[in-house]
Order: sequence, then structure tokens, then C-alpha cells
Amino acid sequence: MKPRILCVCLGNICRSPLAEGILLDQLAKAGLNDVVVDSAGTGGWHAGEAPDRRSVAIALHHGIDISRQRARKFRADDFEAFDWIFAMDQDNLSALERLKPTHFKGRLERMLDGVVEGPKDVPDPYYGGDDGFLHVYNLLDQAAQKTVGEIQRLS
Repeated sequence: MKPRILCVCLGNICRSPLAEGILLDQLAKAGLNDVVVDSAGTGGWHAGEAPDRRSVAIALHHGIDISRQRARKFRADDFEAFDWIFAMDQDNLSALERLKPTHFKGRLERMLDGVVEGPKDVPDPYYGGDDGFLHVYNLLDQAAQKTVGEIQRLS
């Protein structure tokens, strides 16, 4: 069975939309078009908004269009709808762990767990410049490659 994946950051306008777009792109290139991928934020203040223009720009630079995504807040029923939930950082992971029902048997971890040496948090580029978005893109690209590889091994 193919996992259903949810990528979660704080506002769902920078990191998690990029993660969703990169994952969907890599899954399509691997012929895994039937994997469900979505994104959400632990906060809801950007609900309904498009991704940050800098996330859209860095994705487009790499041939990925995330402009049609819309931010949404994480819901408790996401634990029913998704098997793998990837938080962008420890703060968001902690928020999700507080909401996690005892019966959830899926994966709940940081997106960079098992991917990179050093810090496992995807930094929030919101208050920085374009170089921060490129750095985040590169980290998420590595994480997506690992995730796609895992799905291929499961198939």
C-alpha cells in the first residue's frame, strides 16, 4: 500500500508547500502518481492563501508549479487521512505530538530525520531573503529523494 503523506510547517505558505510540490514532482518522475501528498500548517492565520511568492519562485525555477496550492490548518482528522506526517521542525513536531491520538500508528517525524547530518529542522525562510528559500528547497529536495526511495522499496 502506498503511503498518504502530509507535510506540515507553521503557516503552510513557505516550507510545507515546497515540500508538497517537490515530493509530487519526484514521485511523478518515478512513476508513482498514485501517492497522495498534501500540506498544512499548525497555525491557521494564512488559511486560503497561496504560498509565499518566494516559495513559488524557487519552485518554478526548478520546474515545479505550486502556485495553485492554498494554505490550510492541520486538522485532527488528518491523523486518519495520512500515514506519514512530516513536520518541518521540532516546534511543529511537538505541536502535532500533542494532538496525536493514541491509535495513530503512522509515521510522525521531522522531514529531515535520517536525511542530513547536523540540525534536523528545516529553517523557516519567511523573514529572510531569497537565499534562505534556495537553502530550504535544497534540504527538501534531499528529503523528497529519500522518501521516494522508501516508497519505491515498499512497492
